[in-house]
Amino acid sequence: MKKFLTIFICKLLRFAGKLIGKGSSKPGQVALKLCPDILSRVQLPKYIIAVTGSNGKTSTVEMIAHILTQNGYSVAWNKEGSNQIEGVTTLVLGSATLGGKVKSDILLIESDERFARYTFRYIKPTHYVITNLYRDQLTRNGHPEWVYDALADSITDGTQLILNADDPLVSSFGHGRNNVVWFGADKLSSDTETLDSVYNDGAYCPVCKSPMTYTTHHYNHIGHYACTKCGYKRQNTQYTITSVDLEKGEMTIDGKHTITLALKSLYNIYNILSAYTVASIVGVDGAKIAADMNNYVLKNGRVITFELGGRQGTLLTSKHENSISYDQSIRVASACKDGCDVMFIVDAVSRKYFTSDVSWLYDIDFEMLDNGSIHQIVLAGKYVNDLAVRFSYTDIPDSKIKRFEDIGEAVDFLNSDRREYIYVITCFSDKGKFLAKVKGE
Repeated sequence: MKKFLTIFICKLLRFAGKLIGKGSSKPGQVALKLCPDILSRVQLPKYIIAVTGSNGKTSTVEMIAHILTQNGYSVAWNKEGSNQIEGVTTLVLGSATLGGKVKSDILLIESDERFARYTFRYIKPTHYVITNLYRDQLTRNGHPEWVYDALADSITDGTQLILNADDPLVSSFGHGRNNVVWFGADKLSSDTETLDSVYNDGAYCPVCKSPMTYTTHHYNHIGHYACTKCGYKRQNTQYTITSVDLEKGEMTIDGKHTITLALKSLYNIYNILSAYTVASIVGVDGAKIAADMNNYVLKNGRVITFELGGRQGTLLTSKHENSISYDQSIRVASACKDGCDVMFIVDAVSRKYFTSDVSWLYDIDFEMLDNGSIHQIVLAGKYVNDLAVRFSYTDIPDSKIKRFEDIGEAVDFLNSDRREYIYVITCFSDKGKFLAKVKGE
């Protein structure tokens, strides 16, 4: 009876929340208070697929859900992105019958990397994808190695790990384990032999702390590496990006399945490869996956096209205080060969902690914008002066940079008779402040 009432109340609260546009964590929070071990009382499906990591969780989960539903599987997944235990509880109970049986073929869970150990105390994933571990919201997460320790507590025996072999910290989760599937990229035409980043989080072996060497860098510390002392190195991959042509907008997996990219980004190809790997393990044919992912446009609002006056543009939403997320957005803009203007908005910092810490700006590789294809750089928002100070450490001419504390004034400046494409790079909290002033597509 307790299980029945808890599920009923959670469903009722979720229904009411949808009517008034509220979030999806409150019903699960109430359910956990009524019955703290409710997740252990629910009958789960054959496949319980979890996805975590610093970046790409939401996009990867959306792609997995898209592929699997296109191929006839029913999938329960947290579309809203509420990825701590309360949101996951809402997902599970909302997808279950009143008797406590999840009705879908597959339960697909996006999990916050710091809190996964609490969620998976009750739910044991059959397959566990770890995308990457980066510098991310330092006031909240500290160093990636601290997040690694928190995440390690969520891994249990019997779960198949699906790991990014090109990330040395993520790869070390599989050190000494047998039930591991590895995905990654071969050496790519866009790779560099030396590190092309303002910092190096791959300098030391995550196992023995000795120096590491790289034969190729895809971006930042993601690449092919080996420890100079203990022998720890990048694993061979079962699912592999064998070639990428970002200018043409194509990637090839396992040398035979070519996918046309809606977003021409190295960051994006790893999300696609993660989704491809999971769908393949479940049993979907590679050619079908590639067809389903051709020109796939994410529905999560991370990439939005817009019109400003007579100009076209793209909003690239980067993760709060996450330098690699910003770097990948900058890479997209800096690769625009026809020339473009770029706008950065930093109007909100540390959503929950209110520290106004801007040290993370110095980890972002703004130096990539020092090329002839970038015509005008517009800085906007409450922290415009902090942005301007960071840009003063680059070699970008000051004549290229305009500063506006008021976002509306910055938008008005770009609303001109020029024809260059516009890229706007900002975070989740600030994107609505820009979109409210332009015409979306």
